[in-house]
Amino acid sequence: MKDSVEVALELNEKEVYSHIAHESAEDIIRIISSLDAERAKNKGEIIYYQDDWDDLIRQRIQKGKRHTAFDFYNPALLDIWESRVNRMKEIRNKIKITTIAILSFAGITAILSIIYREALLLVGLSMLPLLIFLREYKKEFLDFGYYQLTQFFIDELKELIANHPLDKEKYGFKVFNYDYFGIDIKKRGINTIATVKEEDVAENK
Repeated sequence: MKDSVEVALELNEKEVYSHIAHESAEDIIRIISSLDAERAKNKGEIIYYQDDWDDLIRQRIQKGKRHTAFDFYNPALLDIWESRVNRMKEIRNKIKITTIAILSFAGITAILSIIYREALLLVGLSMLPLLIFLREYKKEFLDFGYYQLTQFFIDELKELIANHPLDKEKYGFKVFNYDYFGIDIKKRGINTIATVKEEDVAENK
């Protein structure tokens, strides 16, 4: 038999875990919406949604151990997130540098064409199709990267709600793309709100 002190300690521990789960779920839905907004913007859509998910994650990490989903539920979560984000930033920067180099080369050939009165500009212009390719590659690469990260956090939210008695309806999140797995989408005024699917949550319990 458990004495009253042991019962009280267990109840207190459950309350602490429940509170951390609630905080983590609120953070994750913000991250999901922010990532999906960035994905929509990358496609050229005009999105009026501002929330710095990168800064949000950094703030939560600074709280220390057992204060975020990153170290409380899935210790590998932060490493996975950082690896994918850094890869996206690396590709984006390389494409930016290459684009500047091509434009600079075209500009130099234009100047040399004027100085030497030769059709050197044509050499520079021949590089312009590469700019179109790089633009489309960047767009597709970032879209897939944002999709993977967003789906990843949706799955984490699903696990969080399944493993703790959280009401999924309280953790709805704005979405701007509708191709994610395991979500139900509803219109609420001008906003499109998603929640994790009931059957998916039930299966994970």
